[in-house]
Amino acid sequence: MSALAKPKITATEYLALERAYPELKSEFVEGEMFAMAGASEVHVNIVSNITGELYAQFKRRTCKVYASDLRVKVNKEKGADYVYPDVAALCEKGIFSEQDNLTNPTLIIEVLSSSTEKYDLGQKSELYRAIPSLQAYLLIAQDRCHIAYYQRQSQQTWLLREYNDNKAVIVLEAIKAKLCLSDIYDKVVFSEETDDTL
Repeated sequence: MSALAKPKITATEYLALERAYPELKSEFVEGEMFAMAGASEVHVNIVSNITGELYAQFKRRTCKVYASDLRVKVNKEKGADYVYPDVAALCEKGIFSEQDNLTNPTLIIEVLSSSTEKYDLGQKSELYRAIPSLQAYLLIAQDRCHIAYYQRQSQQTWLLREYNDNKAVIVLEAIKAKLCLSDIYDKVVFSEETDDTL
């Protein structure tokens, strides 16, 4: 028996559904909607730690940090895709399309998990790198102390730095901020049995 293809929908239909049912968050990639699952406690803890650290550094500055619930629009030659990064930040005025879709993040952070790692490292990462304003992109492991930091060098070139030391400090030049790994992983206990459904 052959698998049936998912029906494609338009971006307008997707946005109408998102607004009609805000409690059911979905991403829209290449004409398909993908429901987002709930996050593990470790995942939420890491996102909260990062958001708190950046918020404290952004006080009395024009910079803003957004966690999880802000949709980002990725414009492409043939339409657009819509995704929800775990953390997005920028230090200039936000540009929003359709009133509630950020189009110009400077920094995006994703916390990896076993269920989404392939997508986050592949197609979603490719989407993010297509955003012209994006200057920094972090992929954070939640099962061990490891962060991959991609920094834009040119439109097509990214520099990768990896961090494994809990005492290391990541300097985010694009937003004039720093993140200490000890702060990112504060209160996180690594375990082989960590439940990381998101």
